Amino acid sequence: MDKVEKEKLYRSIVQKVVEMHAQMPSETEQPESIPICDEVHGNYLLMDVGWDATGRAYDIVFHLRLKDGKVWIETDGIEYGIAQDLIEAGIPKEDIVIAFADPQPKTLLDLAA
Repeated sequence: MDKVEKEKLYRSIVQKVVEMHAQMPSETEQPESIPICDEVHGNYLLMDVGWDATGRAYDIVFHLRLKDGKVWIETDGIEYGIAQDLIEAGIPKEDIVIAFADPQPKTLLDLAA
């Protein structure tokens, strides 16, 4: 698969994962989950916006970024880890970078070694 095809595939997979999480049912209507998909700059976020029991909610649940042919996880607020959804959707471990855990980002494959 060439670079353009790979980027197009990853863009599609990441967008589907973001939208899947945005559509997950919650126990309450608030806060609202908002998918943000910026294909031009390669940024994909899920935000929670609204009100909850503690007050105003305005949180980035997770932020994924397409960079250098890989999917970078910039932040991850998913309990089991958003990487699991990316792997199940078809992105190989060596193309998933955990950017938030270390100043020297590593792929999932590097972390497993």
